[in-house]
Amino acid sequence: MLTSLTIKNYALIDHLQVNFNDGFTIITGETGAGKSILLGGLSLILGKRADLSSLKDKDSKCIIEAVFNISNYNLKSLFKVEDLDYDSQTIIRREILPSGKSRAFVNDSPVNLSSLQLLGTRLIDIHSQHQTLQLTQNDFQFQVIDALAKNQKELDVYTSELAEYKQLNSDLEKLKNLKADAIKEHDYNSFLLKELIEASLIDGELETLEEEYETLNNIEDVKAHLSEAYHLLNDEQIGVVSIMASLKNTLQKLSNLSSKYEELYERVNSSLIEIDDIFSEVDAQQGAVDVNPERLEIVNTKLQTLNGLLQKHQVSSVSELIEIRNSLKEKVDITENLDETIKNKTIDVEKSVEKLDTIAAAIHSKREKAIPSLIQQLQGTLSDLGMSNAQFSIDVSLSDSYHVNGKNTLSFLFSANKGGSFNDLKKAASGGELSRIMLTIKLILSNYTQLPTIMFDEIDTGVSGEISNKMADIMLQMSKNMQVFSITHLPQIAAKGHSHFKVYKEDVSNITETKLVKLNHDDRIVEIAQMLGGTDLSSSAIAHAKELLN
Repeated sequence: MLTSLTIKNYALIDHLQVNFNDGFTIITGETGAGKSILLGGLSLILGKRADLSSLKDKDSKCIIEAVFNISNYNLKSLFKVEDLDYDSQTIIRREILPSGKSRAFVNDSPVNLSSLQLLGTRLIDIHSQHQTLQLTQNDFQFQVIDALAKNQKELDVYTSELAEYKQLNSDLEKLKNLKADAIKEHDYNSFLLKELIEASLIDGELETLEEEYETLNNIEDVKAHLSEAYHLLNDEQIGVVSIMASLKNTLQKLSNLSSKYEELYERVNSSLIEIDDIFSEVDAQQGAVDVNPERLEIVNTKLQTLNGLLQKHQVSSVSELIEIRNSLKEKVDITENLDETIKNKTIDVEKSVEKLDTIAAAIHSKREKAIPSLIQQLQGTLSDLGMSNAQFSIDVSLSDSYHVNGKNTLSFLFSANKGGSFNDLKKAASGGELSRIMLTIKLILSNYTQLPTIMFDEIDTGVSGEISNKMADIMLQMSKNMQVFSITHLPQIAAKGHSHFKVYKEDVSNITETKLVKLNHDDRIVEIAQMLGGTDLSSSAIAHAKELLN
């Protein structure tokens, strides 16, 4: 419920702060006094877009702040989803800056307008004649029926399963489309894959083969150079090994004379060991080198194959070819296994359909059982509101389509007169009749579900005094389960409120301002008397006002 409202620098309001109680609250005031301004400020709290024209003083910011007691609204999950700090006493603040920018806060946490609108719809329902158009919409009509049918649990399960079904069906369609495209590419991909598999790709092989090819292709030069190296190392007269051996023997004779000679000897000895190792390696390489035209042909063929594949796939390394091979294999495997995958996914879709149909059937059954009670309550209450001939024909039938709220199609027809034909509400009911039907529906809903604070904005327009008295009784009855506001011009309704506020204009320093004041009992007598007979109070008007209040 709305416990307090503060408005600063908005339209004709300089500063307004008011506290509200639960139950039935009345707001009255002359036409043009500023009731629409009050509603406009409240609408900003609910997420309506703002502009600079809202500022009374263009150099100062506008602040609108509302405090709500939300302990009975089951909003903890919503606060969690929106990443907001939950508090049973929730404060919503809206600021409009002179620059034109707007800011919104929930419990001092900044929020965007979409979050504010989402929360606002759960806190206040501002009901105007425009809102009666909701009555003609199937979604709203289903909400009414489902409230009586107590379908919320089933609808939650249905919504979850519907999302699962849509995802499964989407996946199935993607697989079917993939198969259609894959079949076109399958043969080509298989051919490319076969080529890459037959190439027996090994990462780093290209460089090894190129080195081997260079060796085999220049084998005579290699043999000649190795032979020359062998003789340079091992010739008895000029061979490096023989010379180094002689040098070693000479220095060995000096090594015992001085540490300097010993160091030279050790260095020569180390060099000789290394040269001996080099000679052994040259000898081994010379023995291993042989003319092998067959191997040369094999290496050359493999190099041509690899280079051809590199050019074909426009890559520069065997490792990239391996990645392409693996990717092609995955595509080919997917294509070859698609039929089995599609079969399994189809089974999943069919199972989901079975679940949806079962839940939808349960929702449908409960709706059918609730409709007679809804019709009885509608017609009974509307009879008290002067629509004794009002009749409803409401029917739900199962369809083949999955809607957001089940598989039903809904026929919600109305007849205002005896013997009249049934027709859609928007065609069969006048504006005044729609207002009374909406009021009746809100009353019925208040008995089955926790509704947000509701503010009726002149719902009594065009209604007679006797009927307005009945409307007031309905709003009073609703206020037992929820907080109800009524902006009204009718004294019969104003007298039924638990609390009564008056909106009026006042000139302050030659500037017109809108004010809101809570009326005490004596003030209410005067206000209602003026509503009955005008500003010139008569004793009969005063007496009538007291009678209404009592």
